[in-house]
Formats: sequence, structure tokens, C-alpha cells
Amino acid sequence: MTFPATLAAATPINLSSSTVKIHITSPLLHTSSYAKATFNRRTNLISSVKAIVDNPTRESTSEEEETPAKIGARVRVTVPLKVYHIPKVPELDLNGSEGKIKEYIAVWKGKSISANLPYKIEFFQKLEGRGDAPVKFFAHLKEDEFEYLD
Repeated sequence: MTFPATLAAATPINLSSSTVKIHITSPLLHTSSYAKATFNRRTNLISSVKAIVDNPTRESTSEEEETPAKIGARVRVTVPLKVYHIPKVPELDLNGSEGKIKEYIAVWKGKSISANLPYKIEFFQKLEGRGDAPVKFFAHLKEDEFEYLD
């Protein structure tokens, strides 16, 4: 299975039969489903489980609905924040830098994940040691590390 589920037997297990229907409650799908488990009669162990989902639609959360409006917004970094991942630049303080939100990664493939720094922000800056053209780079930030300009 690709999602965590709580299994509870819907009927007592009868090892004389080869298949048993199992009730599944999934917190990710917000629905209940059924699975068909096939037992190996010789070893009395489950050999395969096939999930049968009655209603695969997820309930959308308010967090998922708000994020598309934030993508593309102009932001300014408000805390002292040093980054070290830009080539040929030993360190860079982003405090006061302006950028654009490119991605919100706390929701991935419709599932909420626990990203520590969920906002991917794109910056264009002229940097010493990198020539005259502005350098494009990304940084991941928390919401309390920047303010919206729009």
C-alpha cells in the first residue's frame, strides 16, 4: 500500500477460506475502503493485499486552497538570513532582499507534507565576484521570515 492505513478485520478470520475482506480507514483519503487479503494456507500468512477504494476523492483543506494565490507574489526578507549555496560567493545575507514566490512545497501531489521551509523564493541580484549580470538563485524560507509586498 502507498498510504498509511489502520486495518481492522470486518469479519473473523477463517483460515479455511483463501480471501478475507478487511476494512481500511485512511486519514489521508478521509474515507473508508476495503481490501481483499489473500492468505497462504500452508504458512497461515498474508501473501497479498489488494485495496478496493470506494470513494478516492480527498477533502480539500483551506491550506491547499490558499497557496495558489500566494505563488507569484513579491516578498521581502525581514530577518537576518545568510545563505551559503551560491557558487563563487562565500556567504550572502538576504535581509532586505526582494524576490518572488515560485512554489509552495508543503503540499506535494495533493498530500500535506511536513516541510520545514515550505516557500521556494526566486531572487535576482547582482553579486560581487559574479560579473555584471544579475544572478538567479532560489532560497527556501518560512512564512515568518518574509513579508508580502503586493
